[in-house]
Formats: sequence, C-alpha cells, structure tokens
Amino acid sequence: MTAFSELGLNTKLIQNITAKGYEKPSPIQAKAIPLVLAGGDLMAAAQTGTGKTAAFTLPILQLLKGAGRPGPKDVTCLILTPTRELAAQIADSIKSYGSGIKLNSQMVCGGVNIRPQIRNLARGTDVLVATPGRLLDLLGQGALRLDHVKMWVLDEADRMLDMGFIPAMRRVHAELPAKRQTLMFSATFSRDIEGLAGEFLHKPQKIQVTPANTTVSRIDQQVYSVDKARKTDLLKHLVQSEQWGQVLVFSRTKYGADKISRQLSKAGISSDSIHGDKKQGARTRSLKQFKDGRLQVLVATDIAARGIDIQQLPRVVNFDLPHVAEDYVHRIGRTGRAGETGIALSLVSADEVSQLQKIEKLIKKSIPRQEIDGFEPEHRLPTKEVKTSGKRPPRKAKAKTGAHQRRGASSSNGDGQPARRGGQNRRPSRARA
Repeated sequence: MTAFSELGLNTKLIQNITAKGYEKPSPIQAKAIPLVLAGGDLMAAAQTGTGKTAAFTLPILQLLKGAGRPGPKDVTCLILTPTRELAAQIADSIKSYGSGIKLNSQMVCGGVNIRPQIRNLARGTDVLVATPGRLLDLLGQGALRLDHVKMWVLDEADRMLDMGFIPAMRRVHAELPAKRQTLMFSATFSRDIEGLAGEFLHKPQKIQVTPANTTVSRIDQQVYSVDKARKTDLLKHLVQSEQWGQVLVFSRTKYGADKISRQLSKAGISSDSIHGDKKQGARTRSLKQFKDGRLQVLVATDIAARGIDIQQLPRVVNFDLPHVAEDYVHRIGRTGRAGETGIALSLVSADEVSQLQKIEKLIKKSIPRQEIDGFEPEHRLPTKEVKTSGKRPPRKAKAKTGAHQRRGASSSNGDGQPARRGGQNRRPSRARA
C-alpha cells in the first residue's frame, strides 16, 4: 500500500488526513485499516509513535458515517483508554479526522465535573472515549447504556489489563452486547496479556508490524552513569550547559516528579510535573504549556505520560529506570515519533543495574554507557551482565514473640520503624485515571 486512497477510506477522510500533512499510511495503518473495515475482531501491536490512533479512528469514522443515529443514552462506539491524557489525544484525533462528518463524539474521564458529561450523554453518542473509572461511575448513575455498542476499542491494552483495570473492564464487558466488533491496540503484548484478551475478543486477526518490544530505530539511546544523589545536579547541568530544547523527564514516583520539577524551577529552568494525584485541570494546563513551548521541562510518571503526543519532541530522559521493563519502550517512544529522530537518555545509578539489564534483555540490545566530566560516579556500573546463582538466600530464623504480639500488637521492622500492615502480600494501590 502506498496511499490512503488504496485502503478503502472515503474522500472526506482522505482530504482531512491530507490536510494534516499525512502523505502515506504507516505500516500499522496499512495493515489494520482494511481489517477493521472488514468488520472482524483485531489484536494489533506496533511500536509507540507509529500511528496506532489513526489506525483505528479512521476506519471507525468510515463505518459510523453511514450508521443510524444512536438513541438517547446509547453509545455506538466505545473507546477505553487507561489515562486522561490519552483519552484527550484520541478525542482530538476523532474531531480532527472527522471534520465535516456529522458524528457526535465525546470524552469522559475523572478529575472533572460529572454533571456536564451526564447532560451530554443523554442525547446519545456516536463515539465515546472514556477512562474505566469514570465510565463505571456514569453507568452506575444510569447516564448511559452500552447494550447497543457496535464497536469496542481497547487502546494501550497492555496497560489497561495489567494496571488494575481488569475488574473494571470485566464489568464493562458484561454490559456490552455479545455481537459487536472488538479492537485491541497496544505497543506490547505479553503471553499473559494475550490470554486475558481472549476473554474479550472472538477469533481475532493478529498483526504485529515490528518485533515485540523493539524500540524505534531512529531513537539514539544512551546511559549516563551517575550516583543517585547527584542525578538532579546532572540533569540541571545537561539542560543548561548542553542548551537543550524541550525535554520530557520520567520519574518513578509522584513525589519524585514534584521534587525534580521544584528543583529545576529553582535553577531557573521552566518546569512542571504531571501525575495521577493532580487534578485534571492542572494536568491539562501543564501539558498545554509544554506543547506550546512555555515549559522547557515536563516531569511525568508513567501513568500520566501515556497519551503525551508531541510532534518533534527532541529528547526524553529517564531520571529513574522503570520497574517494568516494557515501560521503557513506552517512555522513549514519546520521542522519535512519525519518522522523526529522537534522543533517549537514562540517568542510571549502581542500584538500578538489575532494571537496566532487564531492559536490555527485552529490547535485545546493549545501551551504550558514558560518564560526564565532573559527575563520575563513585559506584560505577558493571560493563558485563551480573551473574547470579539463581538460588534464594536462606531465610532468617524467626524470633519468638510474646503472646501479646501474636495477637496483633504493633511490631517494628529491622530499622525500628513501625511495620506496614499487610506485609509483602499487600496489594498495590490501583492506578488512577
């Protein structure tokens, strides 16, 4: 395929995407669009930044153009996504690609007033883009019905299924009609995720336009070895001395994102942070300022960063390496989008060696290491993979406790601090969207 006109899209859609500067479809678009138009279920994987959003929104708009109007509170196409930012990006794409096509599209997510959303849903919706939590709230209040859904799309399906949304998705699935078209798009699919996806799809076609978990070839990846305590100083040094343009920085925690942003701002670098604890208005404002060039540095957590789509973003920095290796692929995919080149830098301390090795094993390549003059680490990274015996260390004998402790009296950990309730079996808190 060499042109969108060969994919079966109508003239109006082709005019709209041509106006946006798209000359020919990406590989995922060339393969997915005809399959979606054919009406079957689809499971599609492609690298971040290769045009997955257009791969499902364009054929959806084509299929809905000739469909009848939805009834009050009905939804014809439901698109579920894990984060507010990604929902906003998809909603914007639908409006842009569907310009001049009379369809009612809406976005619903948490962090904003629910009442306007209830009013807008009352008249019926052709395309609804939603995050799971807010969708369930609206269902619980009787604001919409899903029994007339003809198309169900799961975007960033790996994240949807593994970040605590499985119960919510099953509840949504139970409200859907048995006869429908289901599409699943993501950058990565593990075997476990494929198994879970089997609950929702019926005999899906599977396409993968690039090897699983590969990173975009146009992204230059580097590791800067640095002691943990000096990461912020190194980041400030690089931004200022190297005269960097805009940069997206990833922090592992919400607290860390706020702290990094504050320290950069104190150094005279325009910066802000986005994460799940911030209200939607603040997140939207910060992202808009970054897109408009009014912020030089945006510090984000993994969840908040899903859906950040900024063309020609030159640089991504991993201040902390992610615990989940697949998240590295998503992070660096924020640069090098739509055929552009990009740079992905990781500030790695000696205590992150294990995470670095898992990432390199996943992407099947070694990331070049270097040190910056004046920031040479005291504890250097090993150049070769660290061998482990594979055996667990012997368990320490448990000290005998008195009856009052066995009955649930508070105890302390090895540092003399109160022990956490629930211990190691405590479930992680559910991600917000």
